[in-house]
Amino acid sequence: MIHSILIEGLIYGIMVLGVFASFRILNFCDMTVDGSFPMGGCIFAACLIHGISPAAALVIAFTGGLAAGLCTTLIYTRLRVPDLLAGILTMTMLYSINLRIMSNRANVSFLRINTTFSRITTWMGQNLPAVSPEWGILAFLIIFVIVLKGLLDLFFHTDMGLTMGALGANEQMVVSQGVNPQILRGIGVCVGNGLASVAGAFASMYNGFADVGSGTGVIVSGLASLMLGEFILRSNRISIQTLRVLIGSIVYRALMFFGRSYGYKIGLTSNDLKLITGLLIILCLIISNFQGHTNLKQHFLRPAKSGTAGGAK
Repeated sequence: MIHSILIEGLIYGIMVLGVFASFRILNFCDMTVDGSFPMGGCIFAACLIHGISPAAALVIAFTGGLAAGLCTTLIYTRLRVPDLLAGILTMTMLYSINLRIMSNRANVSFLRINTTFSRITTWMGQNLPAVSPEWGILAFLIIFVIVLKGLLDLFFHTDMGLTMGALGANEQMVVSQGVNPQILRGIGVCVGNGLASVAGAFASMYNGFADVGSGTGVIVSGLASLMLGEFILRSNRISIQTLRVLIGSIVYRALMFFGRSYGYKIGLTSNDLKLITGLLIILCLIISNFQGHTNLKQHFLRPAKSGTAGGAK
């Protein structure tokens, strides 16, 4: 149970890191993730069928995600389409593209195809038969996510990363520094969708099949994970912010697991998971607004420091 929650949390945490880059760093409402996530699994499956190694297939899946993000950016910048609509348009077109990638098949099974996870499972069975193979998959994902998080933390400490953060907070300041915001925003959106595509490839490996409909509601679950992480850890340090993204993803997957396993006791079924996700986001927004009003009230009701104004002696 625990290893399943951690594996799913880390896999989808890679996608949430991409959502974090778009929604929090760039303040860009990118719905492309619902299309780029299954695109990663579709590209990964097509590559393996054609004899490409899993590592190279992951790189190609990441490149496909970059292309999806670039398409959204071009629609947004060149056609002057709002960011939300640009992402929806790309997401809609990606459904047909994903079908084309998998030769007009809705899903492809990995039952007879060697993947990274199947190789880990085989190695664990041969060398550590007493240990569940999923612990080997979990160890691999922990190493992968730690390296990925470290690279993102380093990037956001570079001049480009810092400028990208400033772009989401104050675009005019970035423009005044002579930086083209369209190029910078495009880089962030492309990387975010590339991470979502890699997460889709890992999810397809773990599930044992790639499906064109696997991205339905992914962006909503990503936002829920993002908000949960923000409630657990509050900090302005980028290393803490990326850490809480991963923690939020694991907590969200744990909540969904317990909802599937024990929700029947209160009349819930697996069909209610999307409802639970939406209500969870609404609850996070309500608590966030309440805390914002409380902090504002405390700021204005705070007593003035004595001795700041002197009277006549």
